[in-house]
Amino acid sequence: MAEIASSSIIAVLVAFLILYQAIKIVREYERVVIFRLGRFSGVKGPGIFFIIPIIDRVILLDLRVFTIDVAKQVVITKDNVSVEVDAVIYYRVTEPEKAVIQVENYKLATSLLAQTTLRDVLGQIELDDLLSKRDELNKKLQEILDRHTDPWGIKVAAVTLRDVSLPESMRRAIAKQAESEREKRSRIILADGEFQASKTMTDAARLYEEVPAALKLRELQTLVDIAREKTLIVVTPSGDAGTGSMAGLTAALNRELTEREGERKEEARKDALREAASQGAMMRR
Repeated sequence: MAEIASSSIIAVLVAFLILYQAIKIVREYERVVIFRLGRFSGVKGPGIFFIIPIIDRVILLDLRVFTIDVAKQVVITKDNVSVEVDAVIYYRVTEPEKAVIQVENYKLATSLLAQTTLRDVLGQIELDDLLSKRDELNKKLQEILDRHTDPWGIKVAAVTLRDVSLPESMRRAIAKQAESEREKRSRIILADGEFQASKTMTDAARLYEEVPAALKLRELQTLVDIAREKTLIVVTPSGDAGTGSMAGLTAALNRELTEREGERKEEARKDALREAASQGAMMRR
């Protein structure tokens, strides 16, 4: 009886162990590739499923997006400028059976392919395009990598050029070029302003030639602007001036002289008062 009991216990333990090995549970973002006696049997998941222990071999794959931080790559551009470029690759597994069967290590293969593709593509463009056309280069790299990794069941979601490091001498050259461009634009704007001003003055000269009275009005306006300084006397001889104009000019001149004479007398009176006050103070002492 003891032997039967021990055999039963062993049988139960073996059955429990087999059942434990047969039951598999995978998460929503995971898949299991099953090989039965070395042959591809299928892809299972998510949830619970059963396998045949010892006969079936399972490989677990993650379907979430992975990132590859591509280390800095020294690239020589088309115009023979040496730069250091690094990037970030985003990819995920879309067909687990291909990722297991078609490539030994899809993570390593994708990483190395990203490095070589980055050097090849950036080596065919010039430095200006590398600095100004980031979006186009990202899209081009993504398409090339996606095309090469498609047989492996890999989908490259995005490629981002993260940093472009230039030599110090090249940075100074670019800064000098930018400064020259700004100076060029400022000179062009200045020359254009001079051209427009000369064109406007030419049109004004034609108008003054057609209407001489406009020129006279402009002259009078200029005199008004000058006469705002009250210490000035402006005399404008003109052959066309009439008696009224000369009389008005004479009256204005006499008024100005009278005002100045009054100011001198007032100053003399104030000086006399100050002198008298000073003498009075001395006598009291």
